[in-house]
Amino acid sequence: MALSRRQFLTGCSAAVASLAGGRLTQLAFARPGSTSSDEILVAIFLRGGVDGLSLVAPYGDANYNDLRPNIRLAAPGSGPNAALDLDGQFGLHPTAAPLAELFQQQHLAVVHAAGLTSDTRSHFDAMDYMERGTPGARNTNSGWLTRHLLSTNSSGPLPVIAVASLIPGSLLASPLAVAIPDPRRFGLPGHWYYLDSQRRALRHAYNGDTWLHEAGMQTLNALDVVESANPGDYEPEFGAVYPQNDFGDALMTVAQMVKLGLGLQVATADLGGWDTHESQGDEGQGYFATMVDSLARGLYALYTDLTNFTNRLTVVVMSEFGRRLRENADHGTDHGHGNVMLVLGGHVNGGTVYANPWPGLEPGALDQGTDLAITTDYRRVLSEILVRRLANPNLGQVFPGYTGYTPFNIVQGADLPINYGGSGRVYLPSVSR
Repeated sequence: MALSRRQFLTGCSAAVASLAGGRLTQLAFARPGSTSSDEILVAIFLRGGVDGLSLVAPYGDANYNDLRPNIRLAAPGSGPNAALDLDGQFGLHPTAAPLAELFQQQHLAVVHAAGLTSDTRSHFDAMDYMERGTPGARNTNSGWLTRHLLSTNSSGPLPVIAVASLIPGSLLASPLAVAIPDPRRFGLPGHWYYLDSQRRALRHAYNGDTWLHEAGMQTLNALDVVESANPGDYEPEFGAVYPQNDFGDALMTVAQMVKLGLGLQVATADLGGWDTHESQGDEGQGYFATMVDSLARGLYALYTDLTNFTNRLTVVVMSEFGRRLRENADHGTDHGHGNVMLVLGGHVNGGTVYANPWPGLEPGALDQGTDLAITTDYRRVLSEILVRRLANPNLGQVFPGYTGYTPFNIVQGADLPINYGGSGRVYLPSVSR
């Protein structure tokens, strides 16, 4: 018997639930009166430690030029692979022309010398600390986005998605999060004849009030709505052209889910491959240039595709740490410290490189004598987005122990009275009914 494309959609809600199973719990600190907004936050993590000094280069700094004789970016106007000037001090990588356009349109802001206050140079520890929102604390059992969503009583058919095979650390312990690596293959397996009975059986199995039941039901609901949207027929709008790779597919999935109108508030996506210990690429070319090209074209396509949603959209891009100032013998860079964050959106005060202040690259200004110092805690940037765009002042719950909220004015919006109370702990109820 011939079967339709939709009937052959694969994936498994039970598999999704089990992959995230140990991470899905129920939060017990949502504040009365806190309500979610209709804003959309897209959090993109550049895994591997992007070289912020090549993505946004201080091209006029003598120390930058002296310590990176091969991989440095040339000053703007000095050739085809020269930096793209931003403000007379910093320049974007030459393959980031789409980002330069967004910067000039004042939709994109750059935050430099930002990052994690912990001094770890371990990828795994740094990502863990950053995504859980508690630098240096190893016992935090939830992610910062989990605590944001549940401290604002977020709900809806599809409030949060991770475009990945697994739920990321930022959504650790979220009963709302659903991992959707590919919406075209996100469905129940098997012959179409049995799909209705499968759905009924699974809904009966997950009909309860524990975290496991809630997570299972959330996944089943997502299966229904994503499949009904016929995602294989999606066409980007406004001439948006996504890069033909996993990152482009992930961002196109984000756009699809936004347009479904199902109350999406948070989406996460990753772009890995930034651990450039060798052959990073000389003079603005090579491997790093290819990576930046994918990042830039992907962000530009997402923003273009969501033209009708940009007044509700904020995109934040971060990485676990930067790279060392001095290039190594293999024309690469080793693990460093301070880095770049990008903020994109319709209510972003773009066209500015924010630094608090720029620490400089003189030997005495470097962290441990080798790395760009951090003068902006990454939580300061995220807190401003939470408060001004997502209307969530519960910073003590989202970032327990952090009390440094002082807005940069990176994004527009009202400054609500900040609540620094709360432990940020997630309490684990019994799995049994």
